[in-house]
Amino acid sequence: MDKHRLENYEEIQSIDKADMLNYCLSMHTHYQKAANLATGMLTSYAKPSNIIVTGVGGSAIGGELLKDWAKNKVHVPIEVNREYHLPAYANEKTLVLVTSYTGDTEETLSALCDAIKKKCMIYCITSGGTLMEIAERANIPYLQVPAGMPPRAALPYMLVPLLVFLEKIGLTSEISVEFDEALSSIREIEIQNAVEISVKDSLTKTLAVNIEGHIPMIYGFGVFSSVARRLKQQINENAKMMSKWDNLPELNHNEIVGYEKTGTIKDTFVAVFIRDKDEPVEIRKRIEITMELIKSAGSNTYEIWSQGKSSLAKMLSVIAIADFLSNYLAILRGIDPTPVQTIDKLKKSLKKNCVKEQVIKEIEKITNTYISTHF
Repeated sequence: MDKHRLENYEEIQSIDKADMLNYCLSMHTHYQKAANLATGMLTSYAKPSNIIVTGVGGSAIGGELLKDWAKNKVHVPIEVNREYHLPAYANEKTLVLVTSYTGDTEETLSALCDAIKKKCMIYCITSGGTLMEIAERANIPYLQVPAGMPPRAALPYMLVPLLVFLEKIGLTSEISVEFDEALSSIREIEIQNAVEISVKDSLTKTLAVNIEGHIPMIYGFGVFSSVARRLKQQINENAKMMSKWDNLPELNHNEIVGYEKTGTIKDTFVAVFIRDKDEPVEIRKRIEITMELIKSAGSNTYEIWSQGKSSLAKMLSVIAIADFLSNYLAILRGIDPTPVQTIDKLKKSLKKNCVKEQVIKEIEKITNTYISTHF
């Protein structure tokens, strides 16, 4: 009997030409490398009154995860900025963590320009590009991470330094223990979802088979809100599928009504709930009732359960599962996970507006007279 596509190394390699799945299979090594790299970060900063992580796409999701993880641990507000300009409240007491994996994202460079104008405390995380050139010229501290990866696969390098940074400036002291547990959970997930594992024995392969051909609606809560967003984005970019994310309890006040009259397209949607053995009783009840309502409307529901005890281990375990799931969905559909042709076309068209060049010129003018008082 022929092997299932998701169990066949040769067929997977013929589809996954850039070897995106390998990032999943070696995920724990990238997290460890990121942690080792982050130990060398320069962090002689005054305590900020607020923190803004600015970036977009795969470079911004690390900020969202940081924000959710820190919500009940860090007594300084953290916000994620995905726009060309920073919020009006940003000032010299604001720490702006500028994250752009490629270093050439025009929205992020524009936000950096804003941060310099507002005399914010600034730290950059990038693999190179224009961002690193500007940081060197303006004497802004930065961490250079390994280049050559698709930005979405570089999450360890865009998240772990943010966590370590908070610890280095004295806003938390819980990273090390949580990180070690997270690494163990990730390694276990790599083993459980390796190519040689059968579809029936692999959660991510089974989910991929069940989800393929549908539009997955990803639902999280609490620290899993950003994790739900990550899964949605991975399905978009790797599997080239439409997907949506939302969080509880908010979706109980709007989205749940959308299932009432799905009519003939009820089979189009499947709901995927991120679960946790320690989820609050009030959330557990909401999830159970919501699942029943969705099932009664004619759509299927599935669950992804977190692993570990600490918040970080729980979050990263589901992200590991999400990455495997999105890659196996792509392979199941016969689609190479790595290329993102529509994004490439969009960027090519946007180049005609010369926004990046204008931002660079403006930064050059500012940095000629910019005197840092923070470093």
